[in-house]
Amino acid sequence: MRITILGPAHPYRGGIADFSNRLAIQFTEEGHDVDIRTFKLQYPGLFFPGKTQYTDSQPPEGIRIRRVVNSINPLNWIITGLRIRKERPDILLIRFWLPFMAPCLGTIARIAKKNRYRYTKIIAIFDNIVPHEKRPGDKILTKYFINSIDGAIVMSQTVQDQLNTFRKNIPVIMNPHPLFDNYGKKISREDALNKLKLQPDKSYLLFFGFIRGYKGLDLLLEAFSDKRLRDRDLKLIIAGEFYEDDTPYRELIRKYNLENELLIYDRFINNDEVALFFSAADLIVQPYKSATQSGITQIAYFFEKPMLVTDVGGLKEIVPHGKCGYVVKPEPDGITESIIDFFDNNRKGDFTKGVREEKEKYSWDKMTAAITEVFLKSLLGQIVKSLGK
Repeated sequence: MRITILGPAHPYRGGIADFSNRLAIQFTEEGHDVDIRTFKLQYPGLFFPGKTQYTDSQPPEGIRIRRVVNSINPLNWIITGLRIRKERPDILLIRFWLPFMAPCLGTIARIAKKNRYRYTKIIAIFDNIVPHEKRPGDKILTKYFINSIDGAIVMSQTVQDQLNTFRKNIPVIMNPHPLFDNYGKKISREDALNKLKLQPDKSYLLFFGFIRGYKGLDLLLEAFSDKRLRDRDLKLIIAGEFYEDDTPYRELIRKYNLENELLIYDRFINNDEVALFFSAADLIVQPYKSATQSGITQIAYFFEKPMLVTDVGGLKEIVPHGKCGYVVKPEPDGITESIIDFFDNNRKGDFTKGVREEKEKYSWDKMTAAITEVFLKSLLGQIVKSLGK
């Protein structure tokens, strides 16, 4: 098939862009003709909370990426839609993660989907339907985009339920987020600690990724202040850029005198560094207050690391409690008790074994198969509808 992916990709940084790159590679390896249309302007600088939107990593080999989309220019949306319509792909695969993008993506989809010779199917991959941080107008914008598509992939039951509140007359398949296997190979703990200049006689928790309120770093800091954790040879690594004012977190650190217990890497972690942090860690902690699914979980699976996640959104669907780690309430006490249990009862070996077994579910060929199935169901629905006329 001819497949055009529309969404973040290289040179943009972050998990969604990396997902697009990896998905294009998978489709290409399966013999499809694939290209990616990404942004020449994704977020206006005023709206972007980080230091830069771009990665220093080299572009992925073997895939075509064109920077053509301006998220705030309606004329650009029309031109992009007409170009895609002229090229007549079988699938226009759109990544949706934020209502702000709905006018741009929904307009391109409406223009691109019909042509004289072939009906391009619009399939969306949804990260969120309802955003973590809600704003006025979100529902109207999201509805505008959802009404432009012919089918969807969701990666958790939470997002499936959210989508059902907007629309139920399109084919939808739930397929979990695949493994993030594009951050290099796993290395030994000793080598990782050496390269990060960390003490080998300590144990390490890892909080990874950009920092916003809904990710619950404050809960983890409060949990980590418990004397039972402070009395251990245990350090907490915080690796990621603050996407909001860091003052409340710094105040918590001072309040609980945690300065010597934390290792803070307040910056975007480049792709070639990800393996170091995950290979060094004993337990990955995701104390989220709200979530749908998480790419961090799939990095942890790839590097075969036990996880502690909270019982919000779709996280509990991905991390079986007692097999791959812990699912706890988003409260400091539960986080503390699970960390203590992990080390007191030497759970690392058993949980690592569970992670190795569970990770087999999350292959990229299952994601491409799900997208193909949605395409065929949508096409069949169109044929049946035409025969009915």
